[in-house]
Amino acid sequence: MTTTEQPVIVLVHGAFAESASWNGVIRRLHGHGLAAVAVANPLRGVEGDATYLRDVIAGIGRPVVLVGHSYGGMVITRAAAGNPAVRALVYVAAFAPEPGESALLLSAKFEGSSLGEALNAYPVASGGNEFRIDEAKFHHQFCADLDADEAALMAATQRPVTERALTDGLAGEPGWRTTPSWSVFGERDLNIPAAALRFMAERASARGTSEIAGASHAIAVSRPVAVATTILDAAEHARG
Repeated sequence: MTTTEQPVIVLVHGAFAESASWNGVIRRLHGHGLAAVAVANPLRGVEGDATYLRDVIAGIGRPVVLVGHSYGGMVITRAAAGNPAVRALVYVAAFAPEPGESALLLSAKFEGSSLGEALNAYPVASGGNEFRIDEAKFHHQFCADLDADEAALMAATQRPVTERALTDGLAGEPGWRTTPSWSVFGERDLNIPAAALRFMAERASARGTSEIAGASHAIAVSRPVAVATTILDAAEHARG
């Protein structure tokens, strides 16, 4: 196929991250001739965030591979439902929910998440609370396999998430029911336990699952080669 027929890789960050967290992955995708767009996920609520993502996909006007990290998995699952432009889904340490399931529910399904102890909450004018990870706890909690300087930058640039986004249950059928999916995650994820990520990948009948030894929740930053390899597998399927 020609380059114009290749899917665009659309990368959706999760809570406490931002679009530049995909930089290392994007460099490797570009090295393989793939176009990529890192979306600024609003982190306000699953339905609204998914609506925004669908707008981005429509604006691209080409087939896409949707890649979600963490809460971004909730968003890509919703945005892919009934969307013929979406050819594959990649879950990067990400939630792959069933209808009615929320990020908060899934993160507590198995033991091992210490995220709740690391969060600071404060009210927002639109109602409810917003969460961010305490900067003093960010390195250990989110990205223990990165050096301290990089962790400090990530802590300073983290995007807070609303309580609503974390407690919203998925509405409608999940995109992974009809769209092929892949999964990659870290063995030492302290936000979403590896057992939960394994469970969701198996439930979604993932075409490929990679569990990276020693990797943290920030696997796209700390292990960009492993993440890019999984995305390339999905893109190859999407071109088929």
